[in-house]
Amino acid sequence: MPFRGWKAEAFDFFDGLEADNSRAYWHAHKHEYDTLVRAPMVAMLDELAGEFGDGKIFRPNRDTRFSRDKSPYKTNIAATLSKGGYVSVSTEGFGVGIGYYMMAADQLARFRSAVDDEHTGADLEQIVGRLRAAGIEVTAHDTLKTAPKGYPKEHPRIELLRMKGLIAWRQWPVAAWLGTAKPKQRAIEVWRAAAPMCAWLDTNVGPSTG
Repeated sequence: MPFRGWKAEAFDFFDGLEADNSRAYWHAHKHEYDTLVRAPMVAMLDELAGEFGDGKIFRPNRDTRFSRDKSPYKTNIAATLSKGGYVSVSTEGFGVGIGYYMMAADQLARFRSAVDDEHTGADLEQIVGRLRAAGIEVTAHDTLKTAPKGYPKEHPRIELLRMKGLIAWRQWPVAAWLGTAKPKQRAIEVWRAAAPMCAWLDTNVGPSTG
């Protein structure tokens, strides 16, 4: 089935799940999830696989073992691609990201060293500037409140040094175009624009060896 986006009824499903996050609601509306929410995601991932790798959809069930919130279901559908992409659909809209979301200790040490370096740090600063100028957010899942140990608070790239990961992210609110094939093209545009950032991370940080 070719990808044709998420129709308004998909967001109606999520509206209902947010109002009644229960197993009763889920099982009563599971057909809607399968056909209106999950099937379009599968179709889009299949079409993206050639350039961005195989897709994997996260389970809809929440892990409530260590959470005070015991609601059983996630109120979005999200997936990753094997070459690094991430995509999410919910009542908040359509989100696309890529990068190193959480860095292990050894990765973080290499990242900070490369940011501190006059040459590689300046390269990353220029890449980040171009992404932000294109309307793509460059952020991290967590950021230190001050400079990391061993680095001055007045460092010219202190914003980057304080980040504990590095991702490019773009979010769009729910709109009629989500019910067309346009979400796939917008995801491609973000990931291609972020390719220099990903290349920088792969070269200067790489996978964890710990």
